[in-house]
Amino acid sequence: MAPKQKQPCFVLGVGMTKFIKPRGKVDYTELGYEAGIKAMLDAQITYDDVEQGIACYCYGDSTCGQRVFYQFGMTGIPIYNVNNNCSTGSTGLAMARNIISAGGADCVLVVGFEKMMPGSLQSFWNDRESPLGTTYAMMATTRGLSKAPGAAQMFGNAGREYMEKYGATPADFAEIARINHAHSVNNPYSQFQDVYTLEQILSSPQIHPPLTKLQCCPTSDGGAAAVLVSQAFLDARPHLAPQAVLIAGQHLATDGPSLFSQSAIDLVGREMTVRAASAAMAEARVAPRDVAVCELHDCFSANEMVVLDALGLAEPGRAHELVRAGGITYGPGRKVLVNPSGGLISKGHPLGATGIAQCAELVWHLRGWANNRAVEGTRWALQHNLGLGGAAVVTVYRRADGKEATLVDSETVGRVNGLGYNPAVEARGYTAEQAKKVRSREMTHDFALTATLPMMRAAQAKV
Repeated sequence: MAPKQKQPCFVLGVGMTKFIKPRGKVDYTELGYEAGIKAMLDAQITYDDVEQGIACYCYGDSTCGQRVFYQFGMTGIPIYNVNNNCSTGSTGLAMARNIISAGGADCVLVVGFEKMMPGSLQSFWNDRESPLGTTYAMMATTRGLSKAPGAAQMFGNAGREYMEKYGATPADFAEIARINHAHSVNNPYSQFQDVYTLEQILSSPQIHPPLTKLQCCPTSDGGAAAVLVSQAFLDARPHLAPQAVLIAGQHLATDGPSLFSQSAIDLVGREMTVRAASAAMAEARVAPRDVAVCELHDCFSANEMVVLDALGLAEPGRAHELVRAGGITYGPGRKVLVNPSGGLISKGHPLGATGIAQCAELVWHLRGWANNRAVEGTRWALQHNLGLGGAAVVTVYRRADGKEATLVDSETVGRVNGLGYNPAVEARGYTAEQAKKVRSREMTHDFALTATLPMMRAAQAKV
C-alpha cells in the first residue's frame, strides 16, 4: 500500500545525557529531566509550548513518564508511556510524528530514559509466557540452545548463517566492532571511548560464536529527548528554520510469517527491517545510494552485518565485502558512514533512549554541528532501530531547507544556540537557570522535583 500524504513534521530540538554504566547512581527521573531540558533549550521553547508528551522506557513501572514530565510542568497535557523493546525510543518518535502529521498537535516532546541493571537483559516477569517464547522455541529447534544470553544467541546465530551462506568470516564481524569502537572517540556521550585492534576484539572473551565480548553492546543508563513540531509551528519561528530537520520518511513495521522460516537471519527481524526501509525510503523518494550517514541498530556486530543487507546499503549477501573495503567508515573507500556515534556497541544501549539518541546524532550531522565526525555535503541521513518481539523503525531525515549540510564551527554553534558551546561535540550538564528558562511559566510545583519516596520513609521513621 502506497504511503499516505502527511503533513510535514520536523525535529526542532534534541538533547541527551552521557550514557553511563548501570550502577544505580543516577535515577531515571534525573536522566529524563536532563535530556528533556536540553531538547527544549535546543528548540528554544518552553514546556508551555508542548501539547503532548511521550515517555519511552522498558524498565520501570507504569506512569514513569508522568513522573519525569511533571518536573517540566503540570500543564495537564496527554502523556503516553511507550514500551516496544529496543525500538522503544524510535516508536515514540513515530507516534509523535503521526500525531503531528495528522493534525493532532503542533509540538510534541519525546523523552526516552532507562535505568538498567548490570549484565545481560533479563525479564522480571517469570510467572507468565515470554513475548519471545515462540522465537526462542524456534531457535531451540533450529540451532539449539547454549548458556549464552538469549539475545547474543539469536544474533550470533544470524551471524553464523551469514557466514554459511555468503562466506563472511569471524574477522568481518570483528571489523565492524573495531570500526564502531574507533568512531566512539569523537562522541562525547559514548559510554566507552576505547580503541581496539582487530586482534584484541577477536581475542576478547567468547560470548556466542562468532560474537566476542567487544562485539556486544553494553547495558547502560541514559536519557535522550527530541522536540517534534509541525510546519505551522516552524513557520511561526522562521529564525529556527536553519536548525530544523524534516522527517522525510518513516515507517514502523512488525514481523511477517518469515519470522518462523527456520532461518536465523529471519528470526532477528529481517523481513520487518526490509519492509520498514522500503516504505520509509519510498515516502522520502530516496534510494539507499543517496544516504550519506546512517545510525544503525548494532546491538551486536552480527546484526549490523545483516541489516546492511536488509537496508539495501550493501548488495545482497555482500555486506562483508563492503566492510572489508572500508565502505562504512571514513576514508576513500567509504560508501556510507555507519554509526559515527560509535553505535550501540560503544555508545551503550539504554533501551528507551537509544532510538532518540540516534535521532540526535543525525540531526547534529544534518545541521553541520557534528564537525568532528561528519561527512560534509550530507543531504540524507538514515536511522534504523530494531526490537525483537518485534518492531523495526526506519527513518529518513533531511534538512528543512533541503540543502546539503556544511560544517559549522563550535564557536558559531555556541553563539547561535545561546548555550555558549556545541552540544554535538561537548557533553555538558545544565544549570538551574537553564532549567528554569524552559520549565512551564505558571503550571509548576517544586514538589515534583523532589525525591518524594525517601522523604516519606524518613518522615515515617520519625513517627
